[in-house]
Formats: sequence, C-alpha cells, structure tokens
Amino acid sequence: MGEKINKYLKGDPIIWGVIIVLSIFSLLAVYSSTSTLAMHKMGGNTLYYLVRHGVILAFGIMIIFITHLIHYKYYSRLSQLLIGIAIILLMLTLFLGTNFNQASRWLTLPGLGFTIQTSDFAKLALIMYIARVLSMKQGEIKSFKEAFLPVIIPVVIICVLILPANLSTAALIFGISLLLMFIGRISMKHLLASGGVAILLLALFITVGTLVKKEGRINTWKNRIENYFEEGGEESYQSQQAKIAIATGGLFGKNPGKSVQRNFLPNPYSDFIYAIIVEEYGLIIGGIPILLAYLFLLFRAGVIVRKCDRTFPAFLAIGLTLMIVVQAMVNMAVAVGIFPVTGQTLPLVSMGGSSMLFTSIAFGIILSISRNLDKTEPDEEEVTI
Repeated sequence: MGEKINKYLKGDPIIWGVIIVLSIFSLLAVYSSTSTLAMHKMGGNTLYYLVRHGVILAFGIMIIFITHLIHYKYYSRLSQLLIGIAIILLMLTLFLGTNFNQASRWLTLPGLGFTIQTSDFAKLALIMYIARVLSMKQGEIKSFKEAFLPVIIPVVIICVLILPANLSTAALIFGISLLLMFIGRISMKHLLASGGVAILLLALFITVGTLVKKEGRINTWKNRIENYFEEGGEESYQSQQAKIAIATGGLFGKNPGKSVQRNFLPNPYSDFIYAIIVEEYGLIIGGIPILLAYLFLLFRAGVIVRKCDRTFPAFLAIGLTLMIVVQAMVNMAVAVGIFPVTGQTLPLVSMGGSSMLFTSIAFGIILSISRNLDKTEPDEEEVTI
C-alpha cells in the first residue's frame, strides 16, 4: 500500500502530511462554522456548505497532485506571461470588479459566472516572477539598475493596483517581496529605502484621504486601526468574539460542533475560522497542531532550499512558502487579538474558491521542487548556488 502511494505522491512526505492535516481541519471547521449561515440561507440544510466545500477541497487536492507532476523549470518562463495577465486582471478588477464592503476585490469571469479574487492570482504570479528575476541577476545582484529595478517595478505596480481595495493584502505582498529580495541578496540600502518610501507614501495617502472626508476604503482602514485600540467598535466586537471563542475553548475545547461564538462572529468559516477551531477542539488538539503544521511547512521549505543546487527553485520554494505561512500567521494573530482585523483567510483551511485554488497551486509547485531535486537538469536561464 505504501509503495503504491509513494509511486504517485512524489515530493516531500511531510508537506503531504501538512496538506492532509489542514484539509481534515478544514472540513470539520467549515461544517460547524457554516451551520448558522445554512439556517439563514439554505433552510437549515447544513450539508450544503459541507458538500460544496468538500468538492472545492477535493478539486484543490487534485490541482496539487497535477501541479506537483510538472517540472518546476516551466514556471520560470511562464511567470513572464502570468505577471502581465495579473496586472491586466487587477486593472479590470479595480474598474469593473464586484464591490464588497466598498471594495472592488472580485472579478466575474464572463460566461462562467465564477468570481475570482484576482489578488490571489497576482500573489502567485509575482512570487514566480521575482524568483525568476533574482535567479537570473545573481551576477549583478547589487546593481540598482540591473537587479533592483526589474524586481521592484512589478512589485509596486501589483501593490498599487491592490491597495485601494485591500490594504492588508498589498502590505503582505510588499513585505514578503522585500523579504524574498533580501534572501536573494538585493542591496540592503535599496530595500530599506523602498520600505521607508512605501510607509511615507501610505501615511500621506491615508492622511489626504482622511482630510477629504469621503466615505471609502481609507475610512475603513482608519476605523479598523482606531477600533483595535478602542472598545465598542465593530472591529473591536469581532476581535472580542474571537478571543471569547479561544478563551472558552481552553486546552481541550468544547467538542466538535459545540461552538457558540460561530453565531456571533462574522465570517466564522473564513476570517475567524481559527477561533472556531480552538473553541471546539482546544489548543491541544486544534490550535497548536494548526500552528505547527504551518511551521513544519516552513521548516521543510528550508530543507528543500538547502538541497537545491540552483537559485530559481530555491527562491520559488521559499517565496511561496513564506506567502502561505505569513498569511496564516496574520490570520491567527487577528483571531487572538494581536493584529487588527485584516480579512486574510487561513490557507487551505478557510472556505473559499479562488483562495483554495491558488493556495493549492502554490503547494503543488513546492512539492514539484522537492520532487525534482535529485534529477534537476541545468537550465541556461538559472544560476547555480
């Protein structure tokens, strides 16, 4: 039995284990957290969202399997096309996207009736593109013109297009891009200057937007930060309910399906699913294993990077892993009240179609890199480590 599994499931076995653990928690938590939603929208049919999410999750695992069979070297050239498509999709989303909470984050695909959160696609495309450029520019990596500009320009374009609708995602992408550039040995003075300029421009943008006194996303950002430090606001209410869920869950939880705070938390199946997991399964069975799963993923990515003898797969593996793990940490930090509400989902656990799809592709690429470590063929566009 084990030989048959190993025949088809290649790559790092611990990462496959992480995927299985997260998938199990995802099914259990989504089934419980959507019960109130099912009562209001599906006439009490609690199986509807479970089946729907199960199909999406199964499709995601199939995507992981297919993607991990494709050699990672093809993603280098593909990234040039994907980054252009990402910019076009983000522009379309900005002007023609579906509005949600005064933000245009979703784009409906014509003829399919399917909506995608284009920032999820952009994150994936950008990490692939940065990994490609860094791998090709190692011989002149300290150069502002030859190395820094080719990387930072698409990063800025992507983040500026995402920023009006989703500050937290833009900040997440920008921060991880700088971190990946640091790993890629881009000059520290260029990185520090970029971070400083970004903070100043964002502060100026928010200040001007506040003075204009117009309702919109800037006021939403401002209110979220203010409510984080003040009692009584909507964001404060969400954080309080999440902390109540975690506190009452304790070490061993209330048992599966016994969550109370799912009736009070907005989006308990998405933004606050970690709080529901801890409430029902406790820290011992739920909270800590989820945290460890992402940390194991990060550790195994480090092992993969050390085994890589070429730069592109190394940068790609650590970049995609950082995107998954940092997003997960932000989601959990919001649940425990460390960060203000950001709207970031828990990768491979929260309910959601496009998030699940692109997270699955990222996992598949990481597994592809680990799968092909021992049979990597030289590529003229890569530089050896």
